[in-house]
Amino acid sequence: MEEKNKKQNADQVVKEIKRRTRRTFTAEEKIKIVLEALRGEDTIAAICCKYAIHSNNYFKWSKEFIEAGKRRLSGDTLREATRDEVTDLRKMNDLLKRELGELYVENKELKKTLTGLESEEL
Repeated sequence: MEEKNKKQNADQVVKEIKRRTRRTFTAEEKIKIVLEALRGEDTIAAICCKYAIHSNNYFKWSKEFIEAGKRRLSGDTLREATRDEVTDLRKMNDLLKRELGELYVENKELKKTLTGLESEEL
């Protein structure tokens, strides 16, 4: 019984390590792999083995590649923002919010000053 628990724990540890060390491919790498397979010089299985990826990943990337091409050729120029673009936009958004807050406070102070001046004139 105890040996079974040790084996389960070991399997869980291995799964966790694999999950944490899972490779991520850039868009360029995915395109390179898909194009290599589309050339037909080698089998899909051989290409998947060469890059140590599961065939399911290849077919998912291939489908996304073809769908993106269809959308682009049909005139759809909308694209998703990259991580860097999103980060830059968030920074800009935070900066603008701070500046807007400062302007709001400044505007309130000016209104108070203006109200004080008007009451002195009366």
